[in-house]
Amino acid sequence: MKEGEYMATENIEGRNAVLEAFRSGKTIDRLYVLGSCKDGPIQTIVREAKKRDTLIQFVSKERLDQISETRKHQGVIAVTAAYAYAEIEDMLKAAAEKNEEPFLIFLDGIEDPHNLGAIIRTANLAGAHGVVIPKRRAVGLTGTVAKTSAGAINYTPVAKVTNLTQTMNQLKKTGMWFVCADMDGEEMYCLNLKGSIGLVIGSEGEGVSKLVKENCDMTAAIPVKGEIDSLNASVATGVLAYEIVRQRRTV
Repeated sequence: MKEGEYMATENIEGRNAVLEAFRSGKTIDRLYVLGSCKDGPIQTIVREAKKRDTLIQFVSKERLDQISETRKHQGVIAVTAAYAYAEIEDMLKAAAEKNEEPFLIFLDGIEDPHNLGAIIRTANLAGAHGVVIPKRRAVGLTGTVAKTSAGAINYTPVAKVTNLTQTMNQLKKTGMWFVCADMDGEEMYCLNLKGSIGLVIGSEGEGVSKLVKENCDMTAAIPVKGEIDSLNASVATGVLAYEIVRQRRTV
């Protein structure tokens, strides 16, 4: 698949079918493997998955049976992505072509596809050049994500990376600053959010992970007046993204 090209998600089951899917270049979101199976064909599939940095989950036969649509999985099921992932380099190139400072949204542990879809929609409307998600402990580009994005997934690229912190540190070398949403941070209106920036949003339950937060340059708190102390992740993204938009428009 090319970046932004849609393909309905599907389960590919059986050793030969999964191996052929990898070798033909299909975009595989994750691979489920029977944990107790260590034979040659399975190891070949695992090696192919590792070459492509595919998320591999070793599970029980009961879990495979739950996922399987055919009950003929032979100990392995590959799940394809609904959309092809982009490269961060392409996002930076798009910003340069528009003569704009890069604006990327990094998501740390968003597992709800409705949240991811809503965030992609907000990213598009706020003019972000792309969304970055981690390979592990996060939802990928599923059909539900695509539907919830209301078409934004066709225009706003999404990259999947192995390690958020390493990626952030690489981008810091290009001059990008990082701000994460955190209720204990400095009020967002007091921060300078102009320039090349990465906005980091964590999961609703745990927020931004400790290591990712430690590698951010700023923490931004959204002022709240109600009895509860946090916003939905997609709403928090919208509030902070539009503060960035507001500051970019201020001369």
